[in-house]
Amino acid sequence: MEGGEIEKLLKVWVWVFISLFYSYLIPKSIPKGPKRLVSILPVVALFLYLPLNLSSVHLAGLTSFFIAWLANFKLLLFSFGRGPLCNPPPSSLPLFVAVSCLPIKIQIQQPPPTAASSSRALNYTLKALCLAVLIRVYDYRDRIHPKLLLILYVFHIYFMLEIILAASAASARALLGLELEPQFNEPYLSTSLQDFWGRRWNLTVTRILRPSVYDPTRDLFTRFVGPKSAPLPAVFATFVVSALMHELMFYYMGRARPTWETTCFFLLHGAAVTSEIAVKKAVNDKDKEGRWSSWWVVSASRVLTMGFVTTTACWLFFPKFVHCQLDAKAFEEYAAVGAFLTNVSNRISYEKFYNAI
Repeated sequence: MEGGEIEKLLKVWVWVFISLFYSYLIPKSIPKGPKRLVSILPVVALFLYLPLNLSSVHLAGLTSFFIAWLANFKLLLFSFGRGPLCNPPPSSLPLFVAVSCLPIKIQIQQPPPTAASSSRALNYTLKALCLAVLIRVYDYRDRIHPKLLLILYVFHIYFMLEIILAASAASARALLGLELEPQFNEPYLSTSLQDFWGRRWNLTVTRILRPSVYDPTRDLFTRFVGPKSAPLPAVFATFVVSALMHELMFYYMGRARPTWETTCFFLLHGAAVTSEIAVKKAVNDKDKEGRWSSWWVVSASRVLTMGFVTTTACWLFFPKFVHCQLDAKAFEEYAAVGAFLTNVSNRISYEKFYNAI
């Protein structure tokens, strides 16, 4: 990454802070509702534009996720007095900025025990080491079968996302003194697709899509199909929105025309989760003795769930990385960072040697 890219990043985030300061002042003069929405829409439009100023895969990806997705969805909810910016409302401007654009949510419950915190720290350390090993393995990618490389991308994305989201949450905790909710919940232990997407994978996105897409859609369809069936179209609509937002994220990172494999991935999972929920309701009504809760059923469901997620991701999701050349660009950025760190280390060693003389 060149120095010019860092300068662009700083300019982008200066505009983000200015825009969020403006948004923070809005409730003092404009009540929630359509008028506040109109006042927020210019910020939403600006946040959709700002990531286009960045060309680095990692910087553009993170910035677009933080502001074009998270911040925009939170601000739209904020327009109607809903979401994490209103329940409870941040008490200060720094807290408003952090909650707006970072993947965090204030946790009302008591902080977890120290032992649990130590366990999480060890967990993140091990995953960081695994990520470092993966990056080294990519040096031999020419000798790795393309299908195996796609599977490595699955682990890469998981480790990288969890570490980045945990690091941003930890930074907010250190700066603002808050205890924050977890971002992932061991997705490899999922017993169903509903469990994977709703309770374990990237809970930041789950928590923002529920009030912004799922709840309004469910309320709308309740009028037509009743409360028992309304969650089904609401779940599918949530996956549709997630698909479109992922296509947008890929465009920010690769600047390539959409080929819609990512949309197909999320539509497939949306249909699968919707069908799964319908089947569960039918089975639970008949299975009064809990025969489907035995340990072997749970174990088999974990294998099938992760097999389905991994197979469909390698089929429809991760080929997008190759199509947009995101993997090649990422490898170049890793090499640049590695060269920079090596240069810094050599300078420090030289200075120590010079001072010793």
